[in-house]
Amino acid sequence: MRNLKKMLTLCSFAFLFTVLFADASHAQLMNVATGKAVTIFNHVKMIIFVVGGFGLVGIAFQAIFGKVKWTWFAGLAVGLAILAAAGAIVNYATGDKMGKNSASEQVVDTFGNSGQGI
Repeated sequence: MRNLKKMLTLCSFAFLFTVLFADASHAQLMNVATGKAVTIFNHVKMIIFVVGGFGLVGIAFQAIFGKVKWTWFAGLAVGLAILAAAGAIVNYATGDKMGKNSASEQVVDTFGNSGQGI
């Protein structure tokens, strides 16, 4: 309980410090950080798709021959579909497009929708 109280006090002071001393340079820093996070997210998503695709094929063959349950295959397929829709889910939840102020690409879903007209 003592540690929780110290942590809440520290977080309160950090929040107060951030609010009091925030200026335009912080906004620029956040735009750069958002752009880098979007770039990392898109690259990691592509790596996961490649590895997940190999896993999907491997588990499909194992499920056909009865080595694993079909629920594993379905779970991996649904997980990859959720990852593909992650950009659209984030954009819907936040109400705007992540990365729109940065020089990098935006977070979009990978279902063939380029994010135009939404």
